[in-house]
Amino acid sequence: MSPEISSNIRKHRRCLGWSQERLAEAAGVSLGTVRKLEQGGVARVETLAQLAEALDVETAALFAPAASPEPIRDDGPSRQQLLELRRHLMPPVGLADVARPLGEGAPLTGLLRDIDDAHALYQADRYDSVARRLPGILSAAEGRVRMADGDEQRHQALMTRARALFLTGKYLTQVRQYDLAYQALASGIRDAREVDEMSTAAVGVIGMCWLLLRQDRFAECADLASDTADVVEPRISKAAPEELAIWGELLLRVAAAAVRNNRKAEVKDARRMAATAAHAIGREHTDFRTHWGPFGPATAEIKVIEDLSLKGDARGVLRRADTGPLHLDSLKAHGTPTSNVWGRYRLDVAQAHGLAGAHHDATGELMGIYRSHPEWMRHQPMARRVLEKVLATRTRTLTTDMRTLASHLGING
Repeated sequence: MSPEISSNIRKHRRCLGWSQERLAEAAGVSLGTVRKLEQGGVARVETLAQLAEALDVETAALFAPAASPEPIRDDGPSRQQLLELRRHLMPPVGLADVARPLGEGAPLTGLLRDIDDAHALYQADRYDSVARRLPGILSAAEGRVRMADGDEQRHQALMTRARALFLTGKYLTQVRQYDLAYQALASGIRDAREVDEMSTAAVGVIGMCWLLLRQDRFAECADLASDTADVVEPRISKAAPEELAIWGELLLRVAAAAVRNNRKAEVKDARRMAATAAHAIGREHTDFRTHWGPFGPATAEIKVIEDLSLKGDARGVLRRADTGPLHLDSLKAHGTPTSNVWGRYRLDVAQAHGLAGAHHDATGELMGIYRSHPEWMRHQPMARRVLEKVLATRTRTLTTDMRTLASHLGING
């Protein structure tokens, strides 16, 4: 962690005239945590958010202007897998244009089907397969744009390339290749804006906000999502499901950024409006041709539980888990979210069990995720943290499940 963060915590604490003990008590963390941080130790964003709330400042105020996120484990794709994507997204630029080989200009229906198939692979957590398919899809999409004849063909070609770029940005964000993801998402948004398709551009903005969240750029994420939501806000009584889903997803991004940045009023308003959109849809709605991800009553409730998890409110998480829109009967009636959203929800439940000292239940939740979404789980630092906490308190021999999870997540000892 940067020395600026340590000094910022100390500065705000002293401005209030507080001791380290008082800050620890107000934030609900241990005295040792406050001491460690003020001495330059490392902490998760959730802990910094708790400290910021106690100090009555935005979480961003604790970060240095040029601070970078904590380095992650090298669990992303190989260099070879990314080479072709780099060639498409970051071509060499010199004094003259460099001609690039293009795809064969596949029929539009075939290209859209290829994008759908790659999206299905992404949802199945088959990231290596997605990485292999994306270069060909991008090349074909670029070829259609270059060969478009007339306004209508160019409109269709740019919209198709935007969809291909959004999927590329989604994949690259998931595997934490953030600079490449930004290139893909920004290019897709520009394509949609060029043909005045603001709803499609807003889909890309949802992805851009997810990227900003992962980079701890909370204020920028909240502002971007809020401004975009204002532009595309639908008339609830007459809106199509995809319009409600886009608006609702943007509001979820506002809330996710605001809760991490201790902007409580924004969280409350955004969650309320997102719930309104979810109620209007009435069930989980997923259509990757028209919006970013799933949206509906269950997804909106899962994000509320995520807020509680970020605050360290284990009792709140466990009290709301598997009730209301997340009760089995409701899920049968209104549909379930996608595997990634559901997996994150189960991770929040696992963490809550761990914080409550129910390590057997925490391990059981992790095993459930391992059985259903093993590859997705590899890319979740939260899964490692939960298991490491369980293992750190284990005095007896590890169970078979614990050893399986430790091996899968690359945890030694």
